[in-house]
Amino acid sequence: MQSNRQPRDATGRTVPPAVGPTIAEAAEAFLARPQLDPDTARSYGQTLTRLRRDLGAQTPLGKVTSEQVLAVFVASWSSAAARTWNRHRAALRSFATWAAARGWVTADLAALLERRKETQDRTRAIDRHRIEALWVRRDLGVREKALWRLLYESAARADEILGLNVEDLDLDGKRARVTRKGGNLDWVQWESGTSRLLPRLLKGRRVGPVFLAERRPAPARTPAAVDVCPDTGRARLSYERAEYLFKQATGYTLHQLRHSRLTHLGEDGWSVPMLMALSGHENPRTLGIYVKPSAEAVARALAKQDHNRRRR
Repeated sequence: MQSNRQPRDATGRTVPPAVGPTIAEAAEAFLARPQLDPDTARSYGQTLTRLRRDLGAQTPLGKVTSEQVLAVFVASWSSAAARTWNRHRAALRSFATWAAARGWVTADLAALLERRKETQDRTRAIDRHRIEALWVRRDLGVREKALWRLLYESAARADEILGLNVEDLDLDGKRARVTRKGGNLDWVQWESGTSRLLPRLLKGRRVGPVFLAERRPAPARTPAAVDVCPDTGRARLSYERAEYLFKQATGYTLHQLRHSRLTHLGEDGWSVPMLMALSGHENPRTLGIYVKPSAEAVARALAKQDHNRRRR
């Protein structure tokens, strides 16, 4: 028979049960795991930041209930798209499973979060004409044009390109060495459009981040030395800022440039191995979600196939 007596110290006083980490402490440990790639860590961080804000950063994680978690989700993402809700739900489930394995929680924090049905969006690729229109806009600076064109032509992930240093560039070879998702070193490659823009952007700089923020960092925020240009004192352009500027100018996301490039090359007849070599995908199945011909491409193919159409 199990005893209900409370443990006592040497003086006979009752010893309170051990208190696990706070929400903030657990979240920081979870996000600091070396196996998390930057994209995943950023996505998980958005979910856990909302949890800390709404439930209190110093609240012991072991005292959080599934009802409280549901309330946070309803307040934050009840009107969001199913894809967004499910993304945050997956992040919470991963965090809760990890914490439970360490004995920090006993309840299923995600028990009341039902997965929402997602509708497949086949229009995520940006139309070719809209892409071409970006390159001739006169209201855009050279930094934005160089970044967006490099992202499109290379079909690389935004993190990979924003992490580039000038020393990584092989301008004559139209390529640069990047660290891919998972930590592998690889080359990204581009075309003449990017080649014309990069020298204008660099202005003779030979070291430091390729893409820089508009101004020097505030004294209260000191970035790592590797993220600061020694010539200008400006820090590396952040993903969040780059994404904001692209959305403001186009209404699209940076990831859609990668998606669009792979879609367009697939429509042009590129093979799966060639697309994987360009984009850094290691699994053909994950590449498959990008390489879906657009409605316009299907229409062009049908028109070409229609031998009975009226010729002009």
